Amino acid sequence: MKRFSTFSLYLIILVAFQACDLIEYHPYDSHVKGATHLTYQMIQRIQDACAEKDTIRFAQISDTQRWYDETQDLVNAINAHGNIDFVIHTGDQTDFGLTKEFIWQRNIMAGFKMPFVCIIGNHDCLGLGEETYHKIYGNDNFSFNAGFLHVVCLNTNAFEYDYSSNIPDFQYIKQDIDSVPPGISRTIVAMHAIPYSEQFNNIAEYFNLTLQKYPGLTCCLCGHDHHNDVIYPFKNGVPYYECAAAREKTYLLFTITKNSYTYEIVKI
Repeated sequence: MKRFSTFSLYLIILVAFQACDLIEYHPYDSHVKGATHLTYQMIQRIQDACAEKDTIRFAQISDTQRWYDETQDLVNAINAHGNIDFVIHTGDQTDFGLTKEFIWQRNIMAGFKMPFVCIIGNHDCLGLGEETYHKIYGNDNFSFNAGFLHVVCLNTNAFEYDYSSNIPDFQYIKQDIDSVPPGISRTIVAMHAIPYSEQFNNIAEYFNLTLQKYPGLTCCLCGHDHHNDVIYPFKNGVPYYECAAAREKTYLLFTITKNSYTYEIVKI
């Protein structure tokens, strides 16, 4: 048997390293291929499409971590409904904060016919997950206007930062309250972890008082506990709608007008 020459061996190694797809990145490497900075793009689409509407309809999904087939089923079902303006994902796309998990979920949700926004969940913060989230989506606190409706999306995963960071970010919330434009008559606040959960910081009452300053605070949205529920953590009549994990094959559907709103659990 003839031996390879040293030159031949070097040539094989060079070709292997030039084939980028053969290189396996570390699972926590936040190297992202494909679409990035999606939140800003999606918000522009939502605001343009809903500017003149007097009825807003949106879907809520949550905790799609590791349930990829079920997430695809939810995308198909929401698309088939045919009358939904946008989708809110209330966190935990991933189980371990891995870049591949974010990319797999992003690619599935790219199949939505309508714009979607994603809130960061506690599992999404693991490892370098927060960095990957920022690359694919953007800031972990953001808001947008859908006609008369103001939607605020917040990072409430204080436990993942040892309760040492400003989470929830009250400076952001107060600035957002001050920047709400005229004509907004309703506000919805979305987050992953609900006040008084193990994730939430010990400032639940202050959080509640601060949210009361939003015009027409209607309800709050959350995920995290993997089942559907309606919770009233404060004595102010504001419900927190908790959305089940994707494995349950359900989503929440909200229909909002200036004078009323309804919600339903849709089983697919």
